[in-house]
Amino acid sequence: MSNFQLGLIIAGGLVLVVVIAYNTWTTQRNAPKRASPREGDAAQEPAVRQEPAFDGAGLASAPAAAVTEPHLEGHAVDAGDALQLPVPPAERRGGLDPLIDVIAPIVAEQPVSGEAALAAMPTTRRAGSKPFAIEGFNEAQQHWETPQPGRRYQQFQAGVQLANRLGALNEIEYSEFVMKAQAFADAINATPDFPEMLHEVARARELDQFASDHDAQLTFMLRARQAAWSPGYVQQNAARSGFVAGAIPGRMVLPASGPGLPPLLTLGYDAQAAMSDDPEQSAVREVMLSLDVAQVHRGEQPFARLREAADALGEAMDGVLCDQNGTPLPAMTMEPIAADLELLYDKLDSRELSAGSVLARRLFS
Repeated sequence: MSNFQLGLIIAGGLVLVVVIAYNTWTTQRNAPKRASPREGDAAQEPAVRQEPAFDGAGLASAPAAAVTEPHLEGHAVDAGDALQLPVPPAERRGGLDPLIDVIAPIVAEQPVSGEAALAAMPTTRRAGSKPFAIEGFNEAQQHWETPQPGRRYQQFQAGVQLANRLGALNEIEYSEFVMKAQAFADAINATPDFPEMLHEVARARELDQFASDHDAQLTFMLRARQAAWSPGYVQQNAARSGFVAGAIPGRMVLPASGPGLPPLLTLGYDAQAAMSDDPEQSAVREVMLSLDVAQVHRGEQPFARLREAADALGEAMDGVLCDQNGTPLPAMTMEPIAADLELLYDKLDSRELSAGSVLARRLFS
């Protein structure tokens, strides 16, 4: 074998080694980032936790109102100061309310036991797409409540919600409400007094228009700059920002300060990746951070918390903040959003539908 042939063999071997090394480096560089060993197990197998539920019926309904998208201008909120602001105490107002419900008084000829009232209740708690409820007046405590066993009632009221994110109460739904309430009244030997249908339907349309004009759901995308993330890596970093596992695969929530309240923020990513047989080999290139404005009290400073979480996750995971379409957002994009949100909060307050209140959570559901 000549020196020339030996040189070619050596050169070929060196080229082969370089190619293998480059391919190995590229594969490692583009592989999904995984959770660190210390926290990986906990991140990969998060405890299933029930998400805080909204008050009122029909909360699983899909939103139909237009989603408010981020504007491309700027804001700087000191999240540390925002988190120090006091959160108002939990609101006690609940049950049927003439502000957002059609209410029909029902007076029985004689006291009715709670057991009999419960037995006469309709099998469903909806009239069309609207929540429906019946309450009895507790004479001893002087308040309306869902009928309870062991108590007696003579005054009842039936109600149906005027509007939600599926639209305004219509004539067909009002008629179904009347049928359900009348059947209940007949069963307990009582007389109902229904409001005039056209007036209530017109009131429903006005409330629905107000709700549509003041409904805001903000969603931002955090996209990987280079290497993708594994679900465990996303969970581990989100947990450091206070997020906990949601009830749905690929969903995490930032809990509110009080029990039983809706989450402040939600973080979502590919559910199929979260449910795969080997999640650590699944690639997640984007996560969505969302805020349902009307569901969270302004005192919680949810938008400041969203910005704080987005900044922390972006820095830790090497991600870039984008709008819903994946367009990167410059740092100056948040100021107008924060200003618009303050105006929105003020308008909801003026209508006695403050963000995060029981009535707002029911209306914007």
